[in-house]
Amino acid sequence: MNACEARAILFSSIEGGNTFWSREIDAFGPCSVIERVNSGLYDPIKYEKTISKIRNTSADYVMSAIEQTHSVFLTPESELWPALLDDLACPPIAIIVKGSVQALHIKSLAIVGTRNPTNYGVRVAGDFAAGFVDREWAIVSGGAYGIDAAAHRGALVAEGVTIAVLAAGIDVNYPASHSRLFEEITETGALICEVMPGARAIPARFLTRNRLIAALSQATLVVEAAFRSGSLRTARDAAELMRPVMAIPGPITSPTSEGCHRLIGERAAEVVTSVVDAVEFVSSFK
Repeated sequence: MNACEARAILFSSIEGGNTFWSREIDAFGPCSVIERVNSGLYDPIKYEKTISKIRNTSADYVMSAIEQTHSVFLTPESELWPALLDDLACPPIAIIVKGSVQALHIKSLAIVGTRNPTNYGVRVAGDFAAGFVDREWAIVSGGAYGIDAAAHRGALVAEGVTIAVLAAGIDVNYPASHSRLFEEITETGALICEVMPGARAIPARFLTRNRLIAALSQATLVVEAAFRSGSLRTARDAAELMRPVMAIPGPITSPTSEGCHRLIGERAAEVVTSVVDAVEFVSSFK
C-alpha cells in the first residue's frame, strides 16, 4: 500500500479537522497509521467507529467514488498539493478538487460574511472581489448564500478565478440553487472539499471547512457578519496562521456589521474601506 492509497482509506474514515488522527498521521505517516490500526494499537472502544471504517474500506472503492465525480484526489505527497494547507494545526488528510488544480496555486484573498447580507454588503463583496481579480488574485469563499455568493460572482464577472470550499461532498450542490454558480466556478477555478462524495453539509463541517478557506488564502476579508458568526471563526483561523485579516465597517445600527465591528474593536482585523487600502495593507503585512 502506498501513501496515496493509505490516505484514501483514512480520508473516507476520519472526519476533517480531527486533532488526534491528524497528529498520528503527522507522527507516523499514513501507511504506518493503517498498520497500527490493523495491529490493534488503538483503543478498540474509544476509536471503535473509526477503526471499523478503516478496516472495512478499500482504497479502490474510495478512488472509484471520487473518479465518478470527475474530480481529482489530491494528497500532500503530490507536487500539486497547495503547501499553504500544511500551516494548519490539523491539515486535511487529502482534498478533492473539481476544476483547475492550478487555481489553488494563485495568490488569493478569502472573502467571507453573512448569509443574509444587506445590499451594501453584496455590493462591497462583489467590488472587492473584482478589484483583487484585476490585480491577478483569486478569490476564495465558501459557496454559501449571501456574501460568499457575491464574492464568487464578483470574481466571475471580472473574468477572474474563484475557489469554493464546500462543506458537503464535491457532487452535492449545497445550496441547490447554486448549481449553476458551481459550474461557472469550475470553468476557470475550482471546487474543493475534504469529505467523500455524497456527504451531507452538517453544521460541524462548516466550521472545519472554514479553516481551509483561511489556509488557502494569503489574506482574509470579512465583509458583513453577525456578532456570533462562522465568518469570525474563519477570521480567527487566519489570524492563528499569522495571515492578515481585514474587516469592512458598516452602520453602527446594523446587526450584520456587528461581527466586523467586534473584530475591529478587538484589534483582530484591520479596517479597510477600499480595494487600494486592502492591497496596501496586505502588501505591508509581515
